[in-house]
Amino acid sequence: MSPSLTTCLGQAPTAHPSTPPVPENLTYSLTLPAAPQSPAVARAATRTILRAHGLECMTEAAVQVMSELVTCACRFTPTAEVYLALRYRDDALRVILFDGHARHTHPRLAAACEARRRSALRVMACVVRACSGDWGFGDAREPGGGTRMWAVLPRDGARKYSA
Repeated sequence: MSPSLTTCLGQAPTAHPSTPPVPENLTYSLTLPAAPQSPAVARAATRTILRAHGLECMTEAAVQVMSELVTCACRFTPTAEVYLALRYRDDALRVILFDGHARHTHPRLAAACEARRRSALRVMACVVRACSGDWGFGDAREPGGGTRMWAVLPRDGARKYSA
């Protein structure tokens, strides 16, 4: 006879009430390998998450933005993985990517690197602008440093973009 979970822990597991997925509780994060398949994984996850939370109207813009950010992060990071977060707050979807590429201290190198990153995110910038959103990148402010890239897509703007 195998021991039950109650026996192993010495107490019964606590049941957490299930909250149905709605836009207001959309908050996900993933760590992905810095590999060619990661943008496809991120796109699929984004589609599934938005559908589960009733935000299908944002899918086209969000998937394009997510794909561009993950591709850029995987291209620039010297580390084996990238971290992404997807949040819905104040009627807008926030997409955040962290990669391990530290900011350069030499001004010319920093400017050249920033120009390359902006160039790599040109399509994403157009999508965000069409959605009346905002985007940017800068220091990660995380242990170990790196770069934080982000985009904010207002729901109404993303809905109009998809229409």
